[in-house]
Amino acid sequence: QLETHMRRAARVDQNQEQIVSALRAAGAYVWIVGLPVDLLVGFRGHTYLVEIKTNSKERFTKLQADFFENWTGGTLARVDNPESALRMLKVIA
Repeated sequence: QLETHMRRAARVDQNQEQIVSALRAAGAYVWIVGLPVDLLVGFRGHTYLVEIKTNSKERFTKLQADFFENWTGGTLARVDNPESALRMLKVIA
């Protein structure tokens, strides 16, 4: 089962590069981690765990759904374009 998660996780969302570039241009420090979410983002003293989806209708994998349901730490976000990523940081309204 872990192999299935790894195979899925290895597939990079098409919009990841644009989202990472937008976050970095805004001054965020971005690590591409893959599991349990796509990105670890630091910005102005805050930590964001970010899952990238290609659109708002794309579903979570079981692993991601469990993680989102049970996470009790810092900000956990789902984004699907550079604008939603910048809204997460409150760089744009």
